[in-house]
Amino acid sequence: RARQDHKVTPVDALAAALTGSTEVDGRRVEVRPTGWLAALRERIAEPEGQDAVDQPAALAATLRDYQRRGLNWLARMTSLGLGCCLADDMGLGKTITLIALHLHRQTDASAAGPTLVVCPTSLMGNWQREIERFAPGTPVRRFHGPRRDLADLADGEFVLTTYGTMRLDAERLAAAEWGMVVADEAQHVKNPYSETARQLRSIGARARVALTGTPVENNLSELWAILDWATPGLLGRLGTFRRRYAQAVEGGQDPAAAERLARLVRPFLLRRHKSDPGIAPELPPKTETDHPVSLTAEQTGLYEAVVREALAEISGAGSMARRGLIVKLLTSLKQICNHPAQYLKEDRSGGPGIAGRSGKLELLDELLDTILAEDASVLVFTQYVQMARLLEGHLAARGVPSLFLHGGTSVAERESLVRRFQDGEVPVFLLSLKAAGTGLNLTRAEHVVHYDRWWNPAVEAQATDRAHRIGQTRPVQVHRLIAEGTVEDRIAALLSRKSALADAVLGAGEAALTELTDAELADLVDLRGGAR
Repeated sequence: RARQDHKVTPVDALAAALTGSTEVDGRRVEVRPTGWLAALRERIAEPEGQDAVDQPAALAATLRDYQRRGLNWLARMTSLGLGCCLADDMGLGKTITLIALHLHRQTDASAAGPTLVVCPTSLMGNWQREIERFAPGTPVRRFHGPRRDLADLADGEFVLTTYGTMRLDAERLAAAEWGMVVADEAQHVKNPYSETARQLRSIGARARVALTGTPVENNLSELWAILDWATPGLLGRLGTFRRRYAQAVEGGQDPAAAERLARLVRPFLLRRHKSDPGIAPELPPKTETDHPVSLTAEQTGLYEAVVREALAEISGAGSMARRGLIVKLLTSLKQICNHPAQYLKEDRSGGPGIAGRSGKLELLDELLDTILAEDASVLVFTQYVQMARLLEGHLAARGVPSLFLHGGTSVAERESLVRRFQDGEVPVFLLSLKAAGTGLNLTRAEHVVHYDRWWNPAVEAQATDRAHRIGQTRPVQVHRLIAEGTVEDRIAALLSRKSALADAVLGAGEAALTELTDAELADLVDLRGGAR
């Protein structure tokens, strides 16, 4: 009775109800929930057993069954005012599930409102394209760059920003009334004491959802940081959490602690794997994703200067010289899109000097972090041996082992590299597209990255088929990196349209573009709004 005045917050009460016990004055006390608390526990205890919600009419896609279950869970948790973390494997469609949740919440006046998505810079273009594709007509803006603003926010709008911009401008973001805030790749706020994590906490919303493809359950302090942002107070203070759960679980001394933690976390964290029996049959054998990335300031400056000088030179050239100049221009632009160090022929075998200068390299790092956390393997194709060497050095500097196969690799060495990759010794295999396009069997890879686009989809498909072929038992994900607003972006659109010009490019590659008029060429290479 002396302890009856012990004040309990609703979140504390929920935590006690889920684990079946709580600590009072250092002693563990059994808890039996009744009334609303028991009802709430029943409603959230089974993440995939929730009542079905209708797929939103405005969603221009059909969700797979497991995505529907994910939507049901997200809708239930957020409608109760509880935050949560969707931690499915990469490639299971977290983005489309989240877009569906946004559309679903707009149909309920108490939940409606704009959604703020905070993500790494390299993923902003992808979010925008997915929203435009799956929720056509939904307004979307980027809150990024010098001219960013939040004027006239519409209720159903998506606002995309980066962790860096959010950190600088948290006050302005916190002043808006958000229906939902989403932290994508939420492992970026795994240090709860970082400025990024602190500022993210200052932005209020009716609902908070964390997305991550990396297995947070392996590091309990990371798990605490993500869930404490989503549902503040759920796991108690970090020190108490570390004492009560993390040390006991990670040290393996207290099996009951692991069981209590699982009961507490289970309703708030949904993680499905590509290999799960209920999911694998729903996945197509091959999924292809175009990842638009923006150029860095250095890339933008180089790109615009090269276009300006080359177009001036081309306009005064005779027809033979003109062809050579056009091919040279296109090659230079593709190299700038890859990395300034490649275009400038810097003699760095990739070491520390190449990070932070290329949008593509940033995205590749993001993809590899997730792929390696899943213990998966990946093929990275580029047309340029020099680019592959830069990547090899960059990965080595990050402590990521890789193999590299190119035209000069001897037959014996090729066989040894393929064997080491297939045996799972090294997870990242860099390949020059021409050398590795045919004849290799690399079915260990679940991911294929085309760092730059070959302007002949048949050659690209042949390379992809190194991984996706007979003997591959797992679905393969293909990632194509495309610099936004550049000649790469335009060629990608051209190839997907299968127009007459596309057929000409397919037949003759870059040579077909040498016949363009000056105006058509300027239109093709002009940089449009893809810079940061």
